[in-house]
Amino acid sequence: MKRTLVAPSILSGNFADMGSEVKNMKDIGADWIHVDVMDGVFVPNLTFGFKMIQDLRPLSELFFDVHLMIVEPRRYVERFVKAGADLVSFHVEAEKEIDATIEGIKACGAKAGLVINPDTPTDKFAPYIDKLDLVLVMSVFPGFGGQKFIDGSLERIAKVKEMRDRLAPSCLIEVDGGVTTANAESIAKAGADVIVAGNAVFGATDRKRAVEAIRGK
Repeated sequence: MKRTLVAPSILSGNFADMGSEVKNMKDIGADWIHVDVMDGVFVPNLTFGFKMIQDLRPLSELFFDVHLMIVEPRRYVERFVKAGADLVSFHVEAEKEIDATIEGIKACGAKAGLVINPDTPTDKFAPYIDKLDLVLVMSVFPGFGGQKFIDGSLERIAKVKEMRDRLAPSCLIEVDGGVTTANAESIAKAGADVIVAGNAVFGATDRKRAVEAIRGK
């Protein structure tokens, strides 16, 4: 059995004490730290920038999974990698020069990921998947935490898994949006290698137990 990776999204953390929140991630058994970058243009919300990531980076040795929900991501990938991103993922809906953006991320020494929204066909991954380290299937529309998992997302994840297994077996599948301790097992069975969880972790009384439940322990 594969080990599902859990990537708590610090979007759901306490912004007034983000340093402590990031330090706590290793203690609770998180595998990665998911960082949602929003620009108020591609999505109707604003979150973190370069300096936040740069300041948080020395506080944890965990993998920084930086998800760009911004327009023209190619312009900024180098700065995010320099700030401390281990992986940078960007939306197919936000960038025309997808190949060049993937190449730009890798040239900076980071891993590259591509993201699709819930209303974007899964076959949009096909031309790029063999160049990617990760594909991210959104199971809510991006922009806000705490949303409900969209019906039909499991079938989309399974389609992406079939494509990945056929075209790029080493590429990871990540799922983000509406994850709970109740639906995480189904998400993993559908094909997710990495599960992003916000409120399910940060809103839990026992965060360590929540991470274990999401992972399937």
